[in-house]
Amino acid sequence: MNEESFSGLLGAELSEVRPIESQPRVALAKTRVSEVALRQKRADAVRAEVEEYNRLSGEFIEPVDPHDILAFKRPGIQNGVYRNLRLGKYAMDARLDLHNLTVEQARVAVHTFVQDCCQHDIRAALITHGKGEGRKPQPAMLKSCIAHWLPQLTEVQAYHTAQKQHGGAGATYVLIRKSDKKRLENAERHHKRR
Repeated sequence: MNEESFSGLLGAELSEVRPIESQPRVALAKTRVSEVALRQKRADAVRAEVEEYNRLSGEFIEPVDPHDILAFKRPGIQNGVYRNLRLGKYAMDARLDLHNLTVEQARVAVHTFVQDCCQHDIRAALITHGKGEGRKPQPAMLKSCIAHWLPQLTEVQAYHTAQKQHGGAGATYVLIRKSDKKRLENAERHHKRR
């Protein structure tokens, strides 16, 4: 069979071919989210944000005397690192002043401050809370809150009452965890030395 007769025969066979009609298997209907559902989603998002700030517990805060020394160190923090923090030898790259804030405002401020420090790779910070001496019959409220809140934040590795030149009993040094990025950079730098 030559090429012309083959193409003629193929053309005759294919002339009767028709496309198969198919029905969609699933009818897709466009769903519209109701205004009520949108309002609920927004409210849930706001509530989740507020709950994040409220992870700093305020249930029972043990009172602290205005002149008490605040001290805390997580396991694994080297003694030399903690000693340098206690002695104020680290540059305080960030500062937070809680004077004239309510307890609730201070709670939000402390949480946001520590998160920002962690994001910006700040290792040492200073929180000024005051001694609370003006409230003689009551304990040092904000100082007591700081002593209660800071251990609850996993980003806080250690803290200690500041030296006199940085505010003494009215301020606290805070050592903040290295970010994952900084940890990786340090590991690479130490690996190159070998």
